[in-house]
Amino acid sequence: MLLDLTVVIAYLALAVWGGRRFARGRTTLREYYLTDRRLPWWAVMGSIVATETSTVTVVSVPGFAFGGNLTFLQLALGYLVGRVLVAVVLLPAYFSRELLSAYQLLAERVGRAFGQCAAVVFLLTRNLADGLRLFATALVLAAMLATAADAIGLAGLSQATVVIVAILIIAAVTLAYTWLGGMAAVVWMDVVQLGVYLTGAFLAIAILLAGLPEGGWEAVSSAHAAGKLVIFDFAWDLARDYTFWSGVLGGAVFIASTHGTDQMFVQRYLCTRSLAEARLALITSGVLVFFQFAVFLGIGVLLWSFYAAGESPALVPITVDGTVQHDRVFPLFLMTQLPPGLRGLLLAAVVAAAMSTLSSSLNSSAASTVGDFYLAGRGRSEKDALRVSRWATVAWAMVQVGVAVAAIGVSQRVIDDVLAVQFFSGGLMLGVFLLSVLVARPTPGVGIFGLAVGLVTIAAVSLLTDLSWQWYVLVGSAATVGAGCSADRVRRMAGFGNSE
Repeated sequence: MLLDLTVVIAYLALAVWGGRRFARGRTTLREYYLTDRRLPWWAVMGSIVATETSTVTVVSVPGFAFGGNLTFLQLALGYLVGRVLVAVVLLPAYFSRELLSAYQLLAERVGRAFGQCAAVVFLLTRNLADGLRLFATALVLAAMLATAADAIGLAGLSQATVVIVAILIIAAVTLAYTWLGGMAAVVWMDVVQLGVYLTGAFLAIAILLAGLPEGGWEAVSSAHAAGKLVIFDFAWDLARDYTFWSGVLGGAVFIASTHGTDQMFVQRYLCTRSLAEARLALITSGVLVFFQFAVFLGIGVLLWSFYAAGESPALVPITVDGTVQHDRVFPLFLMTQLPPGLRGLLLAAVVAAAMSTLSSSLNSSAASTVGDFYLAGRGRSEKDALRVSRWATVAWAMVQVGVAVAAIGVSQRVIDDVLAVQFFSGGLMLGVFLLSVLVARPTPGVGIFGLAVGLVTIAAVSLLTDLSWQWYVLVGSAATVGAGCSADRVRRMAGFGNSE
């Protein structure tokens, strides 16, 4: 286990070194946050994929297939459709002006207060969701620390305490290289981390296939007979998760909201050399995301075959009240079935997936804090803005640590928790951006009214109905756009201003 720990520590050290390497020459906000728009499209594509592939994907998606089937792939189809919509409708608006934050576009078209309101929604929901991602990653590292507890001085500590230690380690390393190198360090480390965790995934598949006593083909046959290979569910049930309709339609609108309005992704497009390269990076990332979802779901099916559909005594350590915790099956396999050294490499791959998302989250949160609030309407020096940027990064890292610690003992299937948070807020964000495009010179009142109606609508739907959370983005965006357009029409009819 000490060998595994050494491998993981070596990878964490590499990440910090990468931050120092890319810290050189980052003396302006444009360089620190947008890399002076010099990144090639393929690096941005890899960064987009790595950013949306956190430990929630690496750990919870195999757990989804272990406990269910392959219907999660329907969401990935929707993700590809949504990317095309973003590339056609929203990307041109971002490249028509100089922006540091996506919400500066709203501030220009609707009003500063409205742009700041949207930025607050982004900052709160992004850091809540990524705090949950940090927690999911800590579960994996904590499993390794617990195994090596005697050797590293953690013997006798409770499981919750070990998880907290893991949270702090991951957060500290991610903060270090993000603080030092800015967006350049984030993107290029994302590319490295993409290669690391995909290599780890294929190694896991090879090891699982070699360890299946009945052989790979027989395992797939038994999984098929058990319904584990079902991809499409055409049931028209609005209360049901992961149907074709909620996956493709809901997933497309969800991606339109995240990849079209979320600062974490918009900031990447603005690092490319042109609109054409940004579109190429975005659409090709959808193809790769679909492929890797298929890979991680395949790992889950193989894990089901390996553990004989959850009947193995080896799963007892990750059961609660007799129920297997699906998110912990893959980490258990890594800790108990792999040889030393290789186990450390695969654990490093899981941590790499998390750090790619968390570093992007911290950098984009700091960019929004500086661009939407600190610099708004004020003359600030580059030196002061960069100093505030780094301290804002620290502050948001502390918020995510707090969320991760609060999630201990609460969250069961993390991927549902993360997606539910983002689906809840995504519709509101997409709605306000569409309002700024569809309505000529909308007033702040129109935007705020639309946002308020959208928020009340989606809150009522989530609390009072059984509607699947995968419809939340569509409902929220439709309510926001509909209310805003109606308010603008009433305003015009009453003679309160015009569209000129």
